Amino acid sequence: MDRILGLLKLRVKRGINLAIRDARTSDPYVVVHFGDQKLKTRVIKNNCNPEWNEELTLSVRDVKTLIHLTVYDKDTFSVDDKMGDAEIDIKPYMQSMNMGLNKLPNGCAVKRVLPSRSNCLAEESSCVWHNGNITQEMILRLRNVECGEVVVELEWVDVPS
Repeated sequence: MDRILGLLKLRVKRGINLAIRDARTSDPYVVVHFGDQKLKTRVIKNNCNPEWNEELTLSVRDVKTLIHLTVYDKDTFSVDDKMGDAEIDIKPYMQSMNMGLNKLPNGCAVKRVLPSRSNCLAEESSCVWHNGNITQEMILRLRNVECGEVVVELEWVDVPS
């Protein structure tokens, strides 16, 4: 078994303008795949702008592995409808973690990540120093759907060797 490098807290905060998959609204939830790990948020009923505020913990074995998010609409009598997907490349975040910084003022941006064709960012995202740790909040534009974004945040947790 591969050695775990550390844990990554993935906070799935909220959805913005998610696609309508039922009559007037949707019942969205998020499924996260990272390597062989699969986690999901709770379902938020009748809301295209859901507030999940859920923290999912992923064990990191390889920083090159992408985090895959898929948003679904929960259906009772049929297969759940897909509401879009996105990927997170954790390499820029891990690069900021490895800068060996400490004693920076809270709120100091350590690294900026710009939206591009190779990522799902809807806008610029910064890796920010806060209380001795680096976090990165990002707004991900969902792919394969007519509209929708998901707001997430990354935070690293060291594990004892």
